[in-house]
Amino acid sequence: MLLSLFQYQFVQNAVIASILASIVCGIIGVIIVEKRLVMMSGGIAHTSYGGVGLGYLLGFEPIIGALLISVLAALGIGYIQRKGGTRSDVVIGLFWSLGMALGILFIAMMPGYPPDLNSYLFGSILSVTRGNLYFMAVITLIVVFIITILFNYWEAYMFDEEFASIIGIKTALLEYLLFVLIAMSVVVLIRVVGIILILALFTAPTAIAGLIAKSLKWRMVLSIIIGGIFCLTGLSISYVLNIASGASIVILSALGYLVVYMAFSIKSRIKQRIPNKNDYFGR
Repeated sequence: MLLSLFQYQFVQNAVIASILASIVCGIIGVIIVEKRLVMMSGGIAHTSYGGVGLGYLLGFEPIIGALLISVLAALGIGYIQRKGGTRSDVVIGLFWSLGMALGILFIAMMPGYPPDLNSYLFGSILSVTRGNLYFMAVITLIVVFIITILFNYWEAYMFDEEFASIIGIKTALLEYLLFVLIAMSVVVLIRVVGIILILALFTAPTAIAGLIAKSLKWRMVLSIIIGGIFCLTGLSISYVLNIASGASIVILSALGYLVVYMAFSIKSRIKQRIPNKNDYFGR
């Protein structure tokens, strides 16, 4: 029954959007988790709500507004962090709240009935249009291209930022570039799981991949595969149970991580309890 759904254009769009989202969250998510930028990613994501509201107010595509505001917020947070004027969590919190407040204000300023923004807050993958897909595809290609061409620099930057700076890598430029890539990734994920639920797709597949693989390249590859499984499975579940697709994907991702984490934890405890033969026969 599920296979018969692929004859519909909106289902095909949803599947392609899921694949694009899994590629982005798999690649960027690894760097976000490794550099402990999860909360910053959440701040950028919520700031994009101001761009959505601005797009509706001025009459242009809300996703483009989300991209513009996200990039500006990412650069602003990065600049203030590097200057060291205040704590990073304070800056992130302020941008987080400001973006949401601006979105509410812009929508309130619109004449007539305000639009329904639930699809941007919680995702609506089944409403993704061809235009949305082209936009998502371009951003995904840019993210993949930049990460691939600078892969060795990203490895050094993630391993030891101070060492990378010593050997001549411009870590400040890499950091700003990373923040912009996070903002671009946020825009890809908005239509899939929504602004509020984005962090789950950034972190769950990456966390699972981190338990399985150690190298940066394989963690990215596994994150993409796992993210794709979560998105497509969550999409199928949402259709069968008639529930929100974004919520379905996120709940599945969280449960998936908990199951894998518990399995690895139990495996580790069993290994610790098995006596080593050297304890009996000497070293």
